[in-house]
Amino acid sequence: MPHTNYEKIFRLSPNPYMLLTADLRFVDMNDAYLRVTGNRRREDLVGQPLFEVFPNDPDDPNNEPARQLLASLQRVLDERRPDHLALIRYAVPRQTGSGEVLEERFWSATHTPILGETGEVRFILQHTVDVTEVQTLKRALRESGRGTEEPDPVTLLLEAGLLHRAQRVQETNTRLEAERHHLRTLFDQAPGFIAFLSGPDHVFEMTNQAYLQLIGPRPQPLLGQPVRQALPEVVGQGYFELLDMVYRSAEPYVGHGMQVRLRQADGSWRERYIDFIYQPILRKDGTVAGIFVQGNDVTQQKQVEQELRRYREHLEELVEERTSALEQSEAERRLAEAALTHSQRLEAIGKLTGGVAHDFNNVLHIIGGNLQLVRRQIEGDESAMRRIDQAVSAVERGARLASQLLAFARRQPLEPVVVDPRRLLGQLDELLRRALGESIELETVIGGGLWNTLVDPTQLENAILNLVINARDAMDGEGQLTIEASNAMLDDHYVQSHPDVAPGQYVLIAISDTGCGMSREVQERAFEPFYTTKAAGHGTGLGLSMVYGFVKQSGGHIKLYSEEGYGTTIKIYLPRSMQEEAEPPVVLQGPVEGGTETILVVEDDPAVRATVVDLLTDLGYRVLKAHDGQSALAIVQSGVAIDLLFTDVVMPGPLRSPDLARQAKQLLPDLEVLFTSGYTENAIVHGGRLDPGVNLLSKPYRREDLARKLRHLFRNRAQRQALAQTVATRIGDVPAVQATPSPALAATTPDTLRILFVEDNEDLRVMTEDCVQALGHAILCVDSAESALARLQAGRFDVLITDVNLPGMSGLELVRLARAHYPALQLVVASGYGSEDLGALADNVLLLRKPYDIAELEVLLQGFGQHQAAPAQEA
Repeated sequence: MPHTNYEKIFRLSPNPYMLLTADLRFVDMNDAYLRVTGNRRREDLVGQPLFEVFPNDPDDPNNEPARQLLASLQRVLDERRPDHLALIRYAVPRQTGSGEVLEERFWSATHTPILGETGEVRFILQHTVDVTEVQTLKRALRESGRGTEEPDPVTLLLEAGLLHRAQRVQETNTRLEAERHHLRTLFDQAPGFIAFLSGPDHVFEMTNQAYLQLIGPRPQPLLGQPVRQALPEVVGQGYFELLDMVYRSAEPYVGHGMQVRLRQADGSWRERYIDFIYQPILRKDGTVAGIFVQGNDVTQQKQVEQELRRYREHLEELVEERTSALEQSEAERRLAEAALTHSQRLEAIGKLTGGVAHDFNNVLHIIGGNLQLVRRQIEGDESAMRRIDQAVSAVERGARLASQLLAFARRQPLEPVVVDPRRLLGQLDELLRRALGESIELETVIGGGLWNTLVDPTQLENAILNLVINARDAMDGEGQLTIEASNAMLDDHYVQSHPDVAPGQYVLIAISDTGCGMSREVQERAFEPFYTTKAAGHGTGLGLSMVYGFVKQSGGHIKLYSEEGYGTTIKIYLPRSMQEEAEPPVVLQGPVEGGTETILVVEDDPAVRATVVDLLTDLGYRVLKAHDGQSALAIVQSGVAIDLLFTDVVMPGPLRSPDLARQAKQLLPDLEVLFTSGYTENAIVHGGRLDPGVNLLSKPYRREDLARKLRHLFRNRAQRQALAQTVATRIGDVPAVQATPSPALAATTPDTLRILFVEDNEDLRVMTEDCVQALGHAILCVDSAESALARLQAGRFDVLITDVNLPGMSGLELVRLARAHYPALQLVVASGYGSEDLGALADNVLLLRKPYDIAELEVLLQGFGQHQAAPAQEA
């Protein structure tokens, strides 16, 4: 049967109709009613009281018309049956050129009650006929004196015409009433459930028997109730949200086989499955008047499908039991092939990415190094200097791009430290606001008791900035961005669906925007390298892939949530750290110093080699060069004096750079080694960290960075040599005090100091240990700040001497923690950097500048005197 549009029939009827509530307020009316009552607008009447819209006639002090109309409506409410007003005079307001006036009109009206399920009058339908013309004609006849005479033929003709019109109106009304009754019967007896909901609150206006059977008995009639009030148990099942969406969008929604849980009169629950459509009903102006609901209960069909599915699954189980051996073998083979293919693909991408980054960094290094040399030659030419600075900025941008490539391949050498996310986000706030612009609102929400995390702070800042810029582009420069930081626990249940994640405690940083969102296809490829939805020239496609690689390399987890038209949220989970936050790394700003030592440069790229030689020569060093590891080893074996080996990590030929360094150190024990590369290829970096004792200067580097790194290494070497010479002259005269192997050192005499020495250079640790023992003190040497903290907690020490540059936590951060927790401990910073590089030290922290000899060390220790050990607990 074709769909019948009841609202359209009501709207297009030539007879005036209007609908009142039981308290005589307008619910709806058709266009014919609006015309005969003064061309009013529907929105001005709906919800208004009848007698406020059509007020009393001021010329009639008795207000007889209003009393007649109210009496008819009251009879309908009391007797619950139709009532007729054969004739009633009622003035209606009408707009004229001089304003609103009351126009006298005559009406014939029928009031029909619409009853609810319990028999009460819910609405009153008024059918109105304007008979003003008939009354005007009769009045004219009376005034002409014809009203008491025998009607003449003209009068008879007029009356006959009026009677004919009345008969046609009566026939039309009878036909419409029959149609209404027929449509109502069809509506009630329709096999599918039907309802009409009006307004934004979805108020029930009509329901059929099938709908009432679907929802079951209710304590109150549905008609007149908002859907959320009538069906409270449906809250949270998604249907009310769908109704809201259809009302807002004016677009229909079709659901298939959707489950709904309904509460019965006895309190039990019943599950039903339904197919349905929410069809918006539009007014002439395009706004939504209500929603037409039509559907079918497909529960029985769903149950049959489920039963068939169970039979089919059982049959499949029987077949699977008979072929399990073959399937298991095939599955294992496929899994092995998939794992191998995936591993090979990642390895290929990693090698390709690393190779590209290596070559790219070499090119950047050549350009950058020559630019720095040229800049020194053109000092004073501001125009040329400005162009050089612009070119150097371009080199730095290229270096960041290469860094992103390595981040995706998870092969960038990270320097993780303990970070307080609250402090890091606070420091980033101003930068992020500048990046977003004034049209985007930034809100940062920090959870209480936020944990610390172990991560490379520079890379984390870059990751957050990348995500914020992506969000800005997605919002097209306008919207709201929210950054949330909180504690999170990923349990075993979550890990089951994410096998690459380890369960445990994490710090969650979520970045949400109100941008355009992503489709499912875009989400599936969002973390792929070089994939971007931005226009050409507006993105490299490496932002999200860099973030993904960095998070994974840091032992974390990343999750993307997005919905087209609503926005995107990216959640970063970083492992919790139980340690206290590390002090921010020292940024060295001291003057650039050169030297006269001899440096052997090993680089396979001729252009890069030439640039490095020029940089070192400009700094005053004597430079030797080799194009591969074997040539460099031959130079070392020749016996020529070499102070430092400066070699690229990735080298051609059978002799790898780490092997070259090891063999060169065997031949020249005092040789310093400095690696450089734009791509380490896991030669000196494992697990994302530099190997212990390895010094690396990443390409491309600045002249200032190279100069400071070299001086630091040479001061360390001078320190070792001075200590070795002093030990050689005094070791036989002063009896050594052997260190107790346990963490708690024993003082052999009252003057003996218990010293904790922290240095990552093994040779320097051995030399210092010999010197301190020769001076009659007990010493324990460790290679990291983390080990030193553990020793301080377990033992008792008088003096802490630490280097600045340590793997993991810096020496300055170690000093800060020791000063806070062990106030009686004497603190000394030993470094090859000058005081201008290290910044201001605390008053109770001494600086021992490398290289120092045993005499300087002896004076320092004598100054401490007999000192009691610091307690092994927090102050």
